[in-house]
Order: sequence, then structure tokens, then C-alpha cells
Amino acid sequence: MSVIISPSVLSCDFSNIQRDVEMINNSKADWFHIDVMDGVFVPNISFGFPVIEAIKKYATKPLDVHIMIQNPDLYIADFKRCGADILTFHYEASTHVHRTIQAIKQAGMKAGIALNPHTPIALLSEVIEDLDLVLIMSVNPGFGGQKFIENSISKVKELKLLIGSKNTTCIIEIDGGVNLETGKRLVEAGANALVAGSFVFNSENPNNTIADLKKL
Repeated sequence: MSVIISPSVLSCDFSNIQRDVEMINNSKADWFHIDVMDGVFVPNISFGFPVIEAIKKYATKPLDVHIMIQNPDLYIADFKRCGADILTFHYEASTHVHRTIQAIKQAGMKAGIALNPHTPIALLSEVIEDLDLVLIMSVNPGFGGQKFIENSISKVKELKLLIGSKNTTCIIEIDGGVNLETGKRLVEAGANALVAGSFVFNSENPNNTIADLKKL
């Protein structure tokens, strides 16, 4: 199976968002990665529900929604209504992780958990069999264009071992500092989904850049 590419629309041109959505539609990308930040859990604010609805209107591929917000349980139904296909919340933001996972699935979405760089993989041992996706943050969440954290490679390997030990299936997704060099190493370590934002949208030809990532 080839690697899943999920371009982060946080890095797109907001004045031409329909154009960039259509570029992703016509590219070899698999998903749209949408970062939602509340200014509390992370020191930045991004998309609200109307923007997600606008993207969904034009998108022909699944919406991979990553919520960096406090109290994620309060908004699960809203994200489903706006068109999220995959909803990934932060382990650090949920008091009752298993309950949050079940609520996402009951709402009809795939459930993912994101881990900040300091959060150990071992904390997922009791819920890994319930998850569709684990998102390893390879930068500190909140801003695009940050430097890749090298320890992320080891975390991917550890997560792959945990998934194998439980005899389950779960997508390993990486977000932060992904380019052709880090992407290759991450895929070799066991990652099967890559989020790329500034690397795609700041390139001369985003379509070709997505195609190059897809070949990893």
C-alpha cells in the first residue's frame, strides 16, 4: 500500500482557498488535512466550522480533521455536521480518552488520537485497538514551518511495535517538518500517512510535490 498524503490546508492561500482545494482534488493526495486550533490548547487560532463547511463543499476527498482544542467532546457532533470523515483529538486534551474515541465513532467518523512531542507512545496501550489512526506530532503544535523533531522516528518505530503486539490495524500519521528527506525516513520507520503543509504550498509546483511525496 502506498503512503497516504494529506496536504495541510493551513498552509494554503486563504484568498484562493477554492483554487487550492481543487488543486488537491486533482492531485495524487488522498486526504485534506484540516487543523483546528482554539488559542487555548495551542497558542494559535485557525479554522472554525464555516471554513470546514466551505472546504467540504468543494472537496472530493476525505477531510482529515485534527483538533487542537480543549474539551473536544463538546464539539464532536459539530465536526460531523461540517463534514469531517476522520476526527483526531489530542490525548493531552481529553480527560476520558476512551469515552472520546467511542463518541467519535458513534457520530459516524473514524477516530484518531494525536500525541504531542513529549507524550510517550506507551500511554496508548489500553486504547490502541479502538483507534483508526494515531497522529504523531513531529513539531510542537500550533504553527507551521517548524523544524522536524528527530525523536519522532523512534516514536514511529515504537508505535508500529505496539500496533503489531496487539494484532490490530491503525494508521500511523505524522505531522510537522515533513519533506522528501524526513518523509522517506518516516515511511521506512513504519509511518503510512504524511501531513505536509508549507513543503507543499511553498513549492514551485504543489501538484508535483504531492506526487513526489506519494512515491515515498
